[in-house]
Amino acid sequence: MAISADPLNLIICGVGGQGNILLSGMVGSAYIKKGGFATIGETFGAAQRGGAVFSSVRVSQKREYGPLMPEGRAHLIIGLEPLETLRMVQKYANPDTVCISNTYPVVPAGVAANRDVYPELDELKDAITTLTRKSWFLDATGIALELGAPIAMNIVMIGAVLGTEQLTLTVDDIQAQLQASLPPDRLELNYDALSRGMKAVA
Repeated sequence: MAISADPLNLIICGVGGQGNILLSGMVGSAYIKKGGFATIGETFGAAQRGGAVFSSVRVSQKREYGPLMPEGRAHLIIGLEPLETLRMVQKYANPDTVCISNTYPVVPAGVAANRDVYPELDELKDAITTLTRKSWFLDATGIALELGAPIAMNIVMIGAVLGTEQLTLTVDDIQAQLQASLPPDRLELNYDALSRGMKAVA
């Protein structure tokens, strides 16, 4: 059942290069086209170097809200990278928050340099599950790789969001956004990514 809160507080998080900004823009624009208000706040970090990046999307049918989301007030967190998902859950989730996360890790520079240790995926999933009301996990990167287009991982993820029915957005709403933002020769691939994301959480 779709989240009915107004404003709807949505976090989309990941690391630079994963398509976080495109995804938040698509969701916000889709709600505006449906007659609502949507405000997007973006925090880039070291986005060009694979650093943490997240967007807050605040949607309302009544009025425009400020882009800064209060801590502990997220209704839905969409994570494109599992460790970044947990970080956002720790800061913005509450016992009623719903979370949908990609399980494919992007190893930070500190881990690659053997200065830090990346947590086990099961540890991340357990922590996220404990801190949220309901969580879904899928290997969206693996699905995108099967399509031969790792860049389509973010579209797999929005498909998963549609599949969980947490948003009052439809496949047609997101396909319209894809049509508005992509060249025609890339549409079928992204429609397929959307469909596979939906099936992954069905």
